Amino acid sequence: MQIPSRFSIAIHICMCLEFFNEDSGFNAGKSPKQKKHCKPMTGEALAESVGAHSVIIRNIIANLKNAGLVETRRGGSGARLAKTAKDISLLDIFNAVQSTKTNELSEASADKNALKNGAKSNTKQAKSTQKQKNTAQDLTQNQLFRFHANPNTLCPLGKHIHSILDSRFLDAQKMLESYLASVSLSELMSEVSI
Repeated sequence: MQIPSRFSIAIHICMCLEFFNEDSGFNAGKSPKQKKHCKPMTGEALAESVGAHSVIIRNIIANLKNAGLVETRRGGSGARLAKTAKDISLLDIFNAVQSTKTNELSEASADKNALKNGAKSNTKQAKSTQKQKNTAQDLTQNQLFRFHANPNTLCPLGKHIHSILDSRFLDAQKMLESYLASVSLSELMSEVSI
């Protein structure tokens, strides 16, 4: 199982916004000499630190901004955290970047490809599959585990696969979310030394 790299990129971005902001909690009480590393965090500066293309950085910043974690300003002043680092958990960051239109589009594309590549479908199976998809989507919008597109509801196993796995997947996700919620950005920043 892999969590997409945009999660670690988003953490890196948030840490940069705390580290390089001279008014942040991380830099509070430091002399001007100790703040010589501080500079505006533009998309280009973030891309340089992260080692990713600036378009990727801008897209992730947009996700973080939509979640209320980051503020942006026009001009050369760049972005900054919208909350204190102690008030931002890894779960906040994860939720900000985990569910995006890109994910939805790639899943829809995978569904279409499965049908093109010979996945059998009949009216009863299609209706049942759609019902399963709706139920799964209702359980959680930001589900970590995604189901394969078309379990065969005419198969003795396929028709029960959701009832077998849904609760287990949800339990695993809750454990991960609980851990991520317990780790704050300021905790990570406490491990940074200059």
